[in-house]
Amino acid sequence: MERTDTASSRQNQRLSVSVDDQTKRLDIFVSEATGITRSQILKLIREGHVLVNGQAEDPNYKVRLADLIDLAVLPEAETTLIAEDLPLNILYMDEYLAVVDKPAGMVVYPSFGHTGGTLMNALAHHAPKLASIGGGLRPGVVHRLDKDTSGVMVVALEDAAYYNLTEQFRDRNIQRKYVSLISGSLKENSGEIRLEIGRSNSDRKKMSTRTRHGKEAITRWKVLQRLDRATLIEARLGTGRTHQIRVHFAAIGNPVLGDATYGKKTSVETRAGKMTIPRQMLHAETLGFTHPHTGEFMEFTSPMPDDIKECIRKLS
Repeated sequence: MERTDTASSRQNQRLSVSVDDQTKRLDIFVSEATGITRSQILKLIREGHVLVNGQAEDPNYKVRLADLIDLAVLPEAETTLIAEDLPLNILYMDEYLAVVDKPAGMVVYPSFGHTGGTLMNALAHHAPKLASIGGGLRPGVVHRLDKDTSGVMVVALEDAAYYNLTEQFRDRNIQRKYVSLISGSLKENSGEIRLEIGRSNSDRKKMSTRTRHGKEAITRWKVLQRLDRATLIEARLGTGRTHQIRVHFAAIGNPVLGDATYGKKTSVETRAGKMTIPRQMLHAETLGFTHPHTGEFMEFTSPMPDDIKECIRKLS
Protein backbone atom coordinates (compact mmCIF):
# COMPACT_ATOMS: atom_id res chain seq x y z
CA MET A 1 0.00 0.00 0.00
CA GLU A 2 1.31 3.46 -0.86
CA ARG A 3 0.18 6.96 -0.09
CA THR A 4 1.70 10.23 -1.29
CA ASP A 5 1.43 13.68 0.24
CA THR A 6 3.54 16.34 -1.49
CA ALA A 7 3.73 20.09 -1.70
CA SER A 8 2.59 20.03 -5.30
CA SER A 9 -0.67 18.32 -4.34
CA ARG A 10 -1.03 20.80 -1.44
CA GLN A 11 -2.90 18.21 0.57
CA ASN A 12 -3.32 18.45 4.31
CA GLN A 13 -1.91 15.72 6.50
CA ARG A 14 -3.33 15.07 9.97
CA LEU A 15 -1.17 13.56 12.68
CA SER A 16 -2.35 12.24 16.01
CA VAL A 17 -0.30 11.72 19.14
CA SER A 18 0.32 8.18 20.39
CA VAL A 19 1.00 7.23 23.99
CA ASP A 20 4.76 7.12 23.40
CA ASP A 21 4.80 10.62 21.89
CA GLN A 22 3.32 12.53 24.81
CA THR A 23 5.37 15.57 25.95
CA LYS A 24 7.60 15.56 22.86
CA ARG A 25 8.38 18.96 21.36
CA LEU A 26 6.09 19.79 18.45
CA ASP A 27 8.95 20.12 15.95
CA ILE A 28 10.50 16.80 16.99
CA PHE A 29 7.18 14.97 16.95
CA VAL A 30 6.19 16.21 13.46
CA SER A 31 9.67 15.48 12.09
CA GLU A 32 9.64 11.92 13.43
CA ALA A 33 6.07 11.33 12.26
CA THR A 34 6.65 12.50 8.70
CA GLY A 35 10.32 11.82 8.00
CA ILE A 36 10.75 15.50 7.09
CA THR A 37 13.89 17.13 8.44
CA ARG A 38 13.56 19.13 11.63
CA SER A 39 14.84 22.28 9.96
CA GLN A 40 12.06 22.05 7.36
CA ILE A 41 9.48 21.46 10.08
CA LEU A 42 10.71 24.49 12.04
CA LYS A 43 10.24 26.60 8.93
CA LEU A 44 6.71 25.25 8.43
CA ILE A 45 5.78 25.91 12.06
CA ARG A 46 7.08 29.47 11.95
CA GLU A 47 5.19 30.12 8.71
CA GLY A 48 1.95 28.90 10.28
CA HIS A 49 1.65 25.70 8.24
CA VAL A 50 1.54 23.43 11.29
CA LEU A 51 -1.54 23.76 13.49
CA VAL A 52 -2.33 22.07 16.81
CA ASN A 53 -6.07 21.70 17.31
CA GLY A 54 -6.53 24.45 14.75
CA GLN A 55 -4.12 26.86 16.48
CA ALA A 56 -0.52 27.87 15.77
CA GLU A 57 1.94 26.83 18.49
CA ASP A 58 5.65 27.36 19.18
CA PRO A 59 8.12 24.64 18.09
CA ASN A 60 8.77 23.79 21.76
CA TYR A 61 5.08 23.14 22.49
CA LYS A 62 4.74 19.76 24.26
CA VAL A 63 2.27 17.56 22.38
CA ARG A 64 -0.54 15.78 24.26
CA LEU A 65 -2.43 12.58 23.60
CA ALA A 66 -5.65 14.33 22.55
CA ASP A 67 -3.93 16.77 20.14
CA LEU A 68 -4.70 16.73 16.42
CA ILE A 69 -1.88 18.23 14.41
CA ASP A 70 -2.38 19.40 10.84
CA LEU A 71 0.27 20.12 8.24
CA ALA A 72 -1.47 22.66 6.05
CA VAL A 73 1.26 22.58 3.39
CA LEU A 74 3.83 19.84 3.00
CA PRO A 75 7.34 20.55 1.72
CA GLU A 76 8.80 18.69 -1.24
CA ALA A 77 9.91 15.70 0.77
CA GLU A 78 9.25 12.00 0.61
CA THR A 79 6.34 11.16 2.88
CA THR A 80 5.21 7.99 1.15
CA LEU A 81 5.02 4.71 3.02
CA ILE A 82 6.28 2.23 0.46
CA ALA A 83 5.14 -1.37 0.76
CA GLU A 84 8.06 -3.80 1.01
CA ASP A 85 7.83 -7.57 0.75
CA LEU A 86 9.60 -8.26 4.03
CA PRO A 87 9.04 -11.23 6.35
CA LEU A 88 6.71 -10.31 9.21
CA ASN A 89 5.41 -12.59 11.95
CA ILE A 90 1.72 -11.65 12.10
CA LEU A 91 0.08 -13.18 15.17
CA TYR A 92 -3.41 -11.92 14.27
CA MET A 93 -4.99 -9.68 11.65
CA ASP A 94 -8.51 -8.65 10.69
CA GLU A 95 -9.96 -5.55 9.03
CA TYR A 96 -9.53 -3.50 12.21
CA LEU A 97 -6.05 -4.27 13.54
CA ALA A 98 -2.91 -6.34 13.23
CA VAL A 99 -0.86 -7.90 16.03
CA VAL A 100 2.75 -8.57 15.09
CA ASP A 101 5.79 -10.12 16.74
CA LYS A 102 8.53 -7.57 16.08
CA PRO A 103 12.08 -8.92 15.89
CA ALA A 104 14.97 -7.12 17.53
CA GLY A 105 16.77 -4.82 15.09
CA MET A 106 13.64 -3.76 13.19
CA VAL A 107 12.56 -0.12 13.39
CA VAL A 108 8.79 0.42 13.69
CA TYR A 109 8.34 3.14 11.05
CA PRO A 110 10.52 5.16 8.64
CA SER A 111 12.43 8.14 9.97
CA PHE A 112 15.69 9.96 9.37
CA GLY A 113 18.37 7.28 8.97
CA HIS A 114 15.80 4.50 8.52
CA THR A 115 13.99 5.18 5.27
CA GLY A 116 12.99 1.57 4.64
CA GLY A 117 13.02 -1.95 5.97
CA THR A 118 10.71 -1.04 8.85
CA LEU A 119 7.78 -2.88 10.39
CA MET A 120 5.34 -0.44 8.76
CA ASN A 121 6.93 -0.95 5.32
CA ALA A 122 6.36 -4.68 5.79
CA LEU A 123 2.83 -4.27 7.15
CA ALA A 124 1.89 -2.07 4.20
CA HIS A 125 2.64 -5.10 2.00
CA HIS A 126 0.90 -7.73 4.12
CA ALA A 127 -2.21 -5.82 5.27
CA PRO A 128 -5.22 -5.29 2.96
CA LYS A 129 -5.35 -1.63 4.05
CA LEU A 130 -3.93 0.77 6.64
CA ALA A 131 -5.52 3.46 8.78
CA SER A 132 -5.37 7.04 7.48
CA ILE A 133 -4.75 8.63 10.88
CA GLY A 134 -1.30 8.88 12.45
CA GLY A 135 0.79 10.25 9.57
CA GLY A 136 1.90 9.17 6.12
CA LEU A 137 4.82 7.10 7.41
CA ARG A 138 3.18 5.67 10.53
CA PRO A 139 -0.55 5.20 9.92
CA GLY A 140 -2.31 3.40 12.77
CA VAL A 141 0.72 3.28 15.08
CA VAL A 142 -0.67 3.60 18.62
CA HIS A 143 2.50 2.51 20.44
CA ARG A 144 5.91 1.23 19.49
CA LEU A 145 8.89 -0.78 20.64
CA ASP A 146 12.48 0.41 20.46
CA LYS A 147 14.56 -0.90 17.56
CA ASP A 148 16.42 -3.38 19.75
CA THR A 149 13.39 -4.46 21.80
CA SER A 150 11.56 -7.51 20.49
CA GLY A 151 8.01 -8.68 21.05
CA VAL A 152 4.28 -8.07 20.61
CA MET A 153 2.84 -4.89 19.09
CA VAL A 154 -0.63 -3.90 17.88
CA VAL A 155 -1.27 -1.59 14.91
CA ALA A 156 -4.69 -0.19 13.99
CA LEU A 157 -5.80 -0.78 10.39
CA GLU A 158 -8.73 1.65 10.45
CA ASP A 159 -9.34 4.99 12.12
CA ALA A 160 -12.04 4.04 14.64
CA ALA A 161 -9.82 1.21 15.91
CA TYR A 162 -6.93 3.67 16.22
CA TYR A 163 -8.91 6.01 18.44
CA ASN A 164 -10.25 3.14 20.55
CA LEU A 165 -6.83 1.58 21.12
CA THR A 166 -5.28 4.96 21.88
CA GLU A 167 -7.96 5.49 24.51
CA GLN A 168 -7.23 2.08 26.04
CA PHE A 169 -3.55 2.99 26.33
CA ARG A 170 -4.41 6.40 27.80
CA ASP A 171 -6.76 4.86 30.38
CA ARG A 172 -4.17 2.17 31.23
CA ASN A 173 -6.47 -0.67 30.21
CA ILE A 174 -3.77 -2.38 28.13
CA GLN A 175 -2.03 -5.37 29.73
CA ARG A 176 1.70 -5.40 28.96
CA LYS A 177 4.26 -7.84 30.33
CA TYR A 178 7.97 -7.78 29.51
CA VAL A 179 10.86 -10.07 30.34
CA SER A 180 14.34 -8.66 30.69
CA LEU A 181 17.86 -9.56 31.72
CA ILE A 182 19.16 -6.87 34.05
CA SER A 183 22.63 -6.35 35.46
CA GLY A 184 23.39 -7.44 39.01
CA SER A 185 21.12 -8.81 41.68
CA LEU A 186 17.93 -7.52 43.33
CA LYS A 187 17.54 -7.90 47.10
CA GLU A 188 13.84 -8.67 46.99
CA ASN A 189 11.94 -11.18 44.86
CA SER A 190 9.39 -8.61 43.71
CA GLY A 191 8.75 -4.91 43.96
CA GLU A 192 7.61 -1.70 42.36
CA ILE A 193 9.53 1.25 40.98
CA ARG A 194 7.78 4.62 41.26
CA LEU A 195 10.08 7.27 39.83
CA GLU A 196 8.88 10.09 37.60
CA ILE A 197 10.28 10.09 34.06
CA GLY A 198 10.82 13.03 31.73
CA ARG A 199 13.17 14.35 29.10
CA SER A 200 16.77 14.46 30.36
CA ASN A 201 17.99 17.93 31.31
CA SER A 202 21.42 17.28 29.78
CA ASP A 203 20.57 15.16 26.72
CA ARG A 204 17.23 15.80 24.99
CA LYS A 205 17.44 12.46 23.16
CA LYS A 206 17.29 10.55 26.45
CA MET A 207 14.74 10.12 29.21
CA SER A 208 15.62 10.40 32.89
CA THR A 209 14.26 10.11 36.43
CA ARG A 210 16.25 13.24 37.24
CA THR A 211 14.35 15.89 35.36
CA ARG A 212 12.48 19.10 36.07
CA HIS A 213 9.35 18.00 34.26
CA GLY A 214 8.85 14.33 35.11
CA LYS A 215 5.58 12.43 34.89
CA GLU A 216 4.32 9.55 37.01
CA ALA A 217 5.87 6.23 36.00
CA ILE A 218 5.18 2.85 37.62
CA THR A 219 6.95 -0.43 36.88
CA ARG A 220 6.05 -3.60 38.81
CA TRP A 221 8.56 -6.43 38.70
CA LYS A 222 9.36 -9.89 40.00
CA VAL A 223 12.42 -12.11 39.80
CA LEU A 224 12.13 -15.10 37.50
CA GLN A 225 15.68 -16.44 37.76
CA ARG A 226 18.86 -15.36 39.54
CA LEU A 227 21.95 -15.76 37.36
CA ASP A 228 25.68 -15.10 37.52
CA ARG A 229 26.01 -11.26 37.63
CA ALA A 230 22.51 -10.83 36.20
CA THR A 231 18.82 -11.40 36.95
CA LEU A 232 15.95 -12.45 34.70
CA ILE A 233 12.90 -10.42 35.66
CA GLU A 234 9.29 -9.96 34.61
CA ALA A 235 8.11 -6.34 34.38
CA ARG A 236 4.57 -5.04 34.07
CA LEU A 237 3.86 -1.45 33.13
CA GLY A 238 1.54 0.62 35.28
CA THR A 239 2.23 3.57 32.98
CA GLY A 240 3.64 3.85 29.47
CA ARG A 241 6.49 6.35 29.48
CA THR A 242 9.14 6.33 26.75
CA HIS A 243 11.95 3.86 27.58
CA GLN A 244 10.28 3.30 30.96
CA ILE A 245 11.73 -0.12 31.88
CA ARG A 246 15.20 0.81 30.67
CA VAL A 247 15.20 4.12 32.55
CA HIS A 248 13.73 2.72 35.77
CA PHE A 249 16.16 -0.17 36.14
CA ALA A 250 19.12 2.02 35.23
CA ALA A 251 17.99 4.45 37.93
CA ILE A 252 18.10 1.78 40.66
CA GLY A 253 21.51 0.55 39.54
CA ASN A 254 20.41 -2.53 37.59
CA PRO A 255 20.37 -1.48 33.93
CA VAL A 256 19.06 -3.75 31.20
CA LEU A 257 21.94 -5.83 29.86
CA GLY A 258 23.09 -4.67 26.44
CA ASP A 259 21.53 -1.21 26.80
CA ALA A 260 24.22 1.07 25.40
CA THR A 261 22.13 4.21 26.04
CA TYR A 262 21.19 3.93 29.71
CA GLY A 263 23.40 1.23 31.14
CA LYS A 264 26.35 0.67 28.83
CA LYS A 265 26.37 -2.96 30.02
CA THR A 266 27.23 -4.42 26.61
CA SER A 267 29.44 -7.19 28.00
CA VAL A 268 29.59 -9.30 31.15
CA GLU A 269 32.50 -11.08 32.82
CA THR A 270 31.56 -14.72 33.37
CA ARG A 271 33.49 -17.70 34.69
CA ALA A 272 34.22 -18.62 31.07
CA GLY A 273 35.43 -15.11 30.19
CA LYS A 274 33.92 -11.93 28.79
CA MET A 275 30.56 -12.37 27.08
CA THR A 276 29.31 -9.74 24.62
CA ILE A 277 25.62 -8.88 24.88
CA PRO A 278 24.20 -8.62 21.33
CA ARG A 279 21.46 -6.05 22.08
CA GLN A 280 19.36 -4.75 24.95
CA MET A 281 17.89 -7.81 26.63
CA LEU A 282 14.27 -6.63 26.69
CA HIS A 283 11.32 -8.50 25.21
CA ALA A 284 7.62 -7.55 25.11
CA GLU A 285 6.28 -10.99 25.95
CA THR A 286 2.53 -10.38 26.39
CA LEU A 287 0.02 -7.80 25.14
CA GLY A 288 -3.65 -7.82 26.12
CA PHE A 289 -6.41 -5.44 25.03
CA THR A 290 -10.11 -5.25 24.23
CA HIS A 291 -10.91 -5.60 20.54
CA PRO A 292 -12.21 -2.19 19.34
CA HIS A 293 -15.04 -3.72 17.30
CA THR A 294 -16.09 -6.95 19.02
CA GLY A 295 -15.44 -5.94 22.65
CA GLU A 296 -13.63 -9.25 23.21
CA PHE A 297 -10.54 -9.23 25.43
CA MET A 298 -7.59 -10.60 23.45
CA GLU A 299 -4.15 -11.57 24.69
CA PHE A 300 -1.09 -12.42 22.60
CA THR A 301 2.25 -13.86 23.65
CA SER A 302 5.64 -13.94 21.96
CA PRO A 303 8.09 -16.67 23.00
CA MET A 304 11.44 -15.64 24.42
CA PRO A 305 13.91 -15.00 21.56
CA ASP A 306 16.91 -17.25 21.06
CA ASP A 307 19.47 -14.52 21.83
CA ILE A 308 18.00 -13.97 25.32
CA LYS A 309 17.82 -17.75 25.88
CA GLU A 310 21.48 -18.04 24.93
CA CYS A 311 22.50 -15.28 27.35
CA ILE A 312 20.58 -17.02 30.14
CA ARG A 313 22.31 -20.29 29.32
CA LYS A 314 25.76 -18.72 29.49
CA LEU A 315 24.98 -16.85 32.71
CA SER A 316 23.39 -19.83 34.48
